[in-house]
Amino acid sequence: MDHSNAHLLDASNEQMVATTIKSAFTHQEKERTLNKGEYMMHNAEQQEQHAYYKELGDAIKKYDSILLFGPTKAKEELVNILKQDRHFEKIKIDVKHADKMTENQQHAFVRNHFAHVLE
Repeated sequence: MDHSNAHLLDASNEQMVATTIKSAFTHQEKERTLNKGEYMMHNAEQQEQHAYYKELGDAIKKYDSILLFGPTKAKEELVNILKQDRHFEKIKIDVKHADKMTENQQHAFVRNHFAHVLE
């Protein structure tokens, strides 16, 4: 995951199911709001980031264990938000730094992580 999109990989079945959630704060949106002023841009960015993290939180509420990984600090930002919400108290959340990966590398990374967790 990063600040613009997250790939949700459900490894609970034999076939891994992937879903993508994208932040609405795109480069075009940044340019548009920046033209209105830096304050407006930062305000819009914060609102969109909050909505993005909320959508991610809603998507992962149904799991007992999750792994957040990616090249940016977005995963740490998300885990800090989740830890403040009692709905996530019983969910085991692991966070790992990872460089950019192909889809196959992401699937292998997730399978490997949960294979070790379940042992």
